[in-house]
Amino acid sequence: MAAMQPAGAGTTPRRRLDKSHYLYIAVIVAVVAGVIVGLAAPATGVALKPLGSGFVDLIRMMISPVIFCTIVLGIGSIAKAATVGRVGGLALLYFLVMSTFALVIGLVVGNVLHPGEGLTVTTTYEAEGEGSSLVDFVLSIIPTTLVSPLTGESVLQTLFVALLVGFAIQQLGARGKPALEAVRLIQSIVFRVLTMILWVAPVGAFGAIAAVVGETGWGAVVQLGTLMLGFYVTCILFIVLVLGTVLKLVSGVNIFLLMKYLAREYLLIVSTSSSEAALPRLIAKMEHLGVSKPVVGITVPTGYSFNLDGTAIYLTMASLFIASAMGTPLSVPEQVGMLAFMIIASKGAAGVTGAGLATLAGGLQTYRPDLVDGVGIIVGIDRFMSEARALTNFTGNAVATVVIGTWTKEIDRERVNQVLAGGIPFDETAVDPAHGGAAEEDAVAGPPADSADGSSDGAADGPAGREGSSREKVSETAAV
Repeated sequence: MAAMQPAGAGTTPRRRLDKSHYLYIAVIVAVVAGVIVGLAAPATGVALKPLGSGFVDLIRMMISPVIFCTIVLGIGSIAKAATVGRVGGLALLYFLVMSTFALVIGLVVGNVLHPGEGLTVTTTYEAEGEGSSLVDFVLSIIPTTLVSPLTGESVLQTLFVALLVGFAIQQLGARGKPALEAVRLIQSIVFRVLTMILWVAPVGAFGAIAAVVGETGWGAVVQLGTLMLGFYVTCILFIVLVLGTVLKLVSGVNIFLLMKYLAREYLLIVSTSSSEAALPRLIAKMEHLGVSKPVVGITVPTGYSFNLDGTAIYLTMASLFIASAMGTPLSVPEQVGMLAFMIIASKGAAGVTGAGLATLAGGLQTYRPDLVDGVGIIVGIDRFMSEARALTNFTGNAVATVVIGTWTKEIDRERVNQVLAGGIPFDETAVDPAHGGAAEEDAVAGPPADSADGSSDGAADGPAGREGSSREKVSETAAV
């Protein structure tokens, strides 16, 4: 009987666009408009450069707080993972190796493609004095006070203080938990401010693209397209060749079968431009695949902060592009130094759209302050590369879970084969809210009309938001 049918039966719920989708569309329109203005009226395009510079200054303002919070909380995550024995140790070692490998691949591809070469983007930066010696450089890392780096421009000082504070909180044990929660709250505020800043990204992208195209003509469009294409190809090759090889050699699993199994999650990530939206579902699917709950509970949440392969590739390729576009390519020692910085500072950069930009600006501010203004050049295409970053990060964490499960013998190999062959399908109707049932619908369709805060950018809360709560839940499950 019709009365017995559930509400909405026979109809397809209409997916609503949330605020992040409107921002995405606005950035696309701004980039196209900037290209048109730059080509049609070069002088006007160049005159619009302050719009891009202003946006970069806003991003630069967020460098120190973003890095401080992510590093302090990251060290706390290491402590939690290390306390659960060999699973946590293997996971952290694997994440460190793979992230470093991804950074190196980004540098190699960037040096082969030379994206940005031939552009002559000008900068207003003026060097302050002559180069310092190694001793002076090391001494400059020590700040005047413990809190002065948060109000200064030295990213290395911020990193140094963050490491000290993180390890100090770690040594306090249970007494340090309130401090860690305080930093987590501050991080939520910082990321919320960063989210607000991103709403002026269309204005910044318009001014930056118009100025670059006005100065260099079609050359800028071609070089930006080369960077995007090179980045996408690099991510694909990394997933298929690197991750696929590791997965096959260690677990005997075909990477394409695993990706087919996670197809619904990939669609969710593309629709939200964030891998965090699929975090609860990845936990559920890895458990269904046959990996033990303790391994999944440790590997997946920790990987979301420490296994950022796509972000690592983006940071290195973008750095090389900016340096070449501004006519001052990075030397090999500078590339190595920036590589070391990115290995540490990139942890947690995937939590928020825009944190990658802040980390990129932080790396440039540390080794080549004259290149920070160049961040404005890629503001317009950063959104186009966010999906590739998120998909690569997500795939890397799925592969890591299977690999760690195999190494620790906490995986049912027969069940894995049956699930990937379609013999044991994943029951979508049985997914509870804790595993992304309601979360997925909210992430794709936006918040309900009667939402308490009216917010639809929950994914932008980063590790302090939905991921943070999920991480605590699975950590407690793993401990049991």
